[in-house]
Amino acid sequence: MSKRDYYQVLGVQKDASADEMKKAYRKLAMQYHPDKNPGNKEAEDKFKEAAEAYDVLTNPDKKARYDQFGHAGLGGAAGGGFAGGFTMDDIFSRFGDIFEGMGFGSARGFGGGGFANGFGGGGRRVNRGSDIRIRVKLTLQEMAKGAEKKVKINKQHSCPECKGRGAASAADIKTCEVCRGSGMTTRVTQTILGHMQTSSPCHACGGEGTVVAKPCSKCHGDGYIKGNEEISFNIPRGIAEGMQLTVQGKGNAARRGGVSGDLLVVIEEEAHPDLQRDGNDLIYTLFISLVDAVLGADVEVPTVDGRVKIKIEPGTQSGRILRLRAKGLPDVQGYGTGDLLVYIQVWIPAKLDKSEKELFEKLRSSPNIKPSPAKEDKNFFERMKRMFS
Repeated sequence: MSKRDYYQVLGVQKDASADEMKKAYRKLAMQYHPDKNPGNKEAEDKFKEAAEAYDVLTNPDKKARYDQFGHAGLGGAAGGGFAGGFTMDDIFSRFGDIFEGMGFGSARGFGGGGFANGFGGGGRRVNRGSDIRIRVKLTLQEMAKGAEKKVKINKQHSCPECKGRGAASAADIKTCEVCRGSGMTTRVTQTILGHMQTSSPCHACGGEGTVVAKPCSKCHGDGYIKGNEEISFNIPRGIAEGMQLTVQGKGNAARRGGVSGDLLVVIEEEAHPDLQRDGNDLIYTLFISLVDAVLGADVEVPTVDGRVKIKIEPGTQSGRILRLRAKGLPDVQGYGTGDLLVYIQVWIPAKLDKSEKELFEKLRSSPNIKPSPAKEDKNFFERMKRMFS
């Protein structure tokens, strides 16, 4: 099923402000919240869809790529903000402030514990791993057809010994006694205006709300270890150099079971020996002999799908452009396919033997050899002169 437009999902215009988007998302989150729709798969899908749209449209980089290239410009398996397999916990932790004051008692099935306590009203900090940026070179054929790429990178990944908890066992994770699990401490001071209350992350637990009594022996309490990991991702058809794909959740793992960062894939184009790209069009310069230009010929030209045969008409002039429809690259948003433009260049020999010179001397006086450009050719040259004058 095709993905809906993110602006349509939130019900906002393209020029909507951040506050307008937040208000629209909050309304949808309240409508489709899992606590309000227990066991309703359709509501859960809409809840995730709204979070995905909000994630993309409130991120300047993702929004810019989405506005220019649509879903295909975002990369990942689904092309959206949560294509890397985000869970409900990830949604709540990333957008906890959205849910403040909604009054839901718990997030059933998404990690237990009080929802408002754990993410919104309590202010408990959720760790997030750093993003990893890599560059991938693609051939024109891969850009035209799409491809699956595999890369091996050295990164932080969840500790297999403690499953990312950072503790030797689940029983070794204790509620912080200083903040009592809220992740925040409050201080009241007396000022000339009266009592002033300020809140800050708990110094004892770093804002996490929990402390590790006995750290994991493998990761020493971090919840992650470093090592190589092979990651696969799909390249959409029509992608171009300079575009960036986001593979959600494939960056560095976070401390103690937080949200993993993203893998950012910057696209580079591998030079083709014959073809050059101009948007979705491809350009090929075809050199033909003077004889073929005069008499005509059948020649082959390269495309991303292999070589094809084209006909050179008798009397073809140097500089003529032949257009091969739909032999270029597909648009990344699916809006058609570019063309292959074949620029004809007549090859003039620099050296001739005696017999060849004699042949051209005989032809020199022939009226058919003398230049006689058609009216449209003269107009073309006049336009060229004006351009460079």
